[in-house]
Amino acid sequence: MSHKSWRDALAAYASPATLALLMLGFVAGLPYMLVFSTLSVWLREAGIARETIGYASLIGLAYAFKWIWAPLLDQWRLPLLGRLGRRRSWLLLSQTAVALGLAGMALCDPQRALPWLIALAVLVAFASATQDIAVDAYRLEIAEGSRQAALAASYMAGYRVSALLATAGALYFADWFGSTKGLYNASAWGSTYLVFSLLMLPGLITTLLMREPTVPLQTQQEAARFSFNHQMLSILVLIVLMVSVPATFTQLYSSDILLVLQGRMGVVELIGEDRAFLRFLLYLILSTLCLSAMGRRSLAPVLTPISDFIQRYRWQALLLLGLIATYRLSDTVLGVMANVFYIDQGFSKEQIAGVSKLFGLIMTLLGAGFGGLLIVRFGILPILFIGGAASAATNLLFLMLTSMGANLEMLVLTISCDNFSSGLATSAFVAYLSSLTSLKFSATQYALLSSIMLLLPRLIGGYSGVLVEKHGYAQFFLFTALLGVPTLLLILWQSRQQPLSPEPTEDGDTVTERS
Repeated sequence: MSHKSWRDALAAYASPATLALLMLGFVAGLPYMLVFSTLSVWLREAGIARETIGYASLIGLAYAFKWIWAPLLDQWRLPLLGRLGRRRSWLLLSQTAVALGLAGMALCDPQRALPWLIALAVLVAFASATQDIAVDAYRLEIAEGSRQAALAASYMAGYRVSALLATAGALYFADWFGSTKGLYNASAWGSTYLVFSLLMLPGLITTLLMREPTVPLQTQQEAARFSFNHQMLSILVLIVLMVSVPATFTQLYSSDILLVLQGRMGVVELIGEDRAFLRFLLYLILSTLCLSAMGRRSLAPVLTPISDFIQRYRWQALLLLGLIATYRLSDTVLGVMANVFYIDQGFSKEQIAGVSKLFGLIMTLLGAGFGGLLIVRFGILPILFIGGAASAATNLLFLMLTSMGANLEMLVLTISCDNFSSGLATSAFVAYLSSLTSLKFSATQYALLSSIMLLLPRLIGGYSGVLVEKHGYAQFFLFTALLGVPTLLLILWQSRQQPLSPEPTEDGDTVTERS
């Protein structure tokens, strides 16, 4: 495998696309935090009940299910704004919606207009998730695979800085404008959100000035083959299917069907009196209709990108998905209990916040930037392996810290190494995911793959507290380190395979360059 020089690697950060991704990362990080942690502080300071604040956190489902409407961004050109190009038009629309939504939230006092505030927060979350889809697709199409890590590192730098500004900075602004813990001031919070609404302007200007990615004509024709009505129908059917399938099993479990099987109840009585069984029948009918031939045809805009991935990689697709699902397993599962561990070790909240925000942020950005350089220099798979190995190995530093008590120097070392390896692994993983996606369905496939990346870690992470209670922190950290081993084996397996095939076109040429 040929390697590029260090000068070529550094040149990856000197392109206009890198600066554009830095600004797009900045405006992507603002709304995400403003509708989660910062909004929760605003609501609590306004005297809103904890239960209501908990329900408000469901706004985050917009980010978890953004892949559902991602095909729209691949396959439908916006009217009027579409003159800017497929990616820039969606970016401009979503960024404008975020800015207007934040401005609208600034006009709402949760003590008097809580429903309106939550509704506008939902708008901001959906617009922000749409912006994330468009940014990912733009990044995938603007540069070839070897430059994706540098673009991802630039995006991450902007994102992390704005996330810090939208959390700690927002609290500072609200306090400075006159809203303190003992004296709530709605206009102070309104002024704060209005400031962040104006901070979306750099992203809007960047979108208008940056160039639209050049996509081969055939790819554009392939992406535009579904009508808008067909795409909207596919989203509706997919939502119904996602609700009806699990509901079918839960309602069957809640019904008295066992009494019928045991001969203690008649079928007529079951149908006439058991509402759970009637709901089971309703959900079963809906699921059957969605999975019928007509339903599968209506799902074509969503299923086509999935089938494209399977057709391109065939039997390797299963192993590739296994690598994707396990790559961030080691550090994500540990991260669930990290802050709890710091508290249990005896560190103060000020020490934790100071070390994680200062050293953590700096080392994450350094790790991401260094990863981008290494990938241009040596390729994706070697750095993907190093990132995975480092993420798992740094978990052993947490194991060492368990026997050292509240040792501040060891905390600094642990967080610094952990965040550096996380930044390195993230930039490598983004480049890897980017190399797997097809230009025809870049938005949809990347949204799906990134969702798969978080699914297994979140499921296992939900049991992290149970593991700590049962086995203790030392065994837990050793377990999380071992979780990285399967991923390393899968990376070694792929490195021994033939290089992934480029995308074929109908005339026999290949699409390998993302210019």
